Amino acid sequence: MITLDDVRVAVPAIRRGDPEKVLLDDVTLDLAEHRIAVVGANGSGKSTLLRLLNGLRTPTHGTVRVHGHDTVADGKRVRALVGFIFTDPLMQLLMSTPVEDIELSLRSVVPGRSGRMARARELLDERGIGHVAHQSIYDLSGGERQLVALTSVLAVEPSIIVADEPTTLLDLRNRSALEGVFARLEQQVIFSTHDLDFARIADRVLVVDGGRVVADDEPAPALAHYVRLMA
Repeated sequence: MITLDDVRVAVPAIRRGDPEKVLLDDVTLDLAEHRIAVVGANGSGKSTLLRLLNGLRTPTHGTVRVHGHDTVADGKRVRALVGFIFTDPLMQLLMSTPVEDIELSLRSVVPGRSGRMARARELLDERGIGHVAHQSIYDLSGGERQLVALTSVLAVEPSIIVADEPTTLLDLRNRSALEGVFARLEQQVIFSTHDLDFARIADRVLVVDGGRVVADDEPAPALAHYVRLMA
């Protein structure tokens, strides 16, 4: 369970005398459903909302708690519980090859490099991408990179996955593959997207506009509200 209580996120004005810029305001939510989608226009605040969920961003006012842990006071514990996937997987793939990147993730949980490498290869095989284990990450397709990033995050067994627009760089085949992966994950998954068909796999959809959650419902009514808003 993730709870947000009266959350506001603002940044100081660049020029003296200007008002602060409010990125999110008046957000109170209990996020318990297995699959939650967040939709909104560019600049609406949805990425800020997602980054609050694992402490990448901290609230200016209010609190965010993950299984009771405050993201400010207990950020290290929160980041162990919540794995974050960026829109562009190259932002988080640090090593030259997939197997090396996952071995790096495993250093806190598996002793010995040989054991970590063996486990990394197992995880890649389980995800159906063992054949790219030793390829350069720059030679992989967008879908393969996204699956490697997901595998690297899952390696440390977080209880929640947060993904910021994970389908943006994917073609239809890879988007469908990622949809299947998300559907099978035991973890709670919270993701933002511009793909309304992808959002329909969720149990609940939040619509963010102007830094506020303006709709919160099952997919059909929430997305209908979003379409009307954009029209």
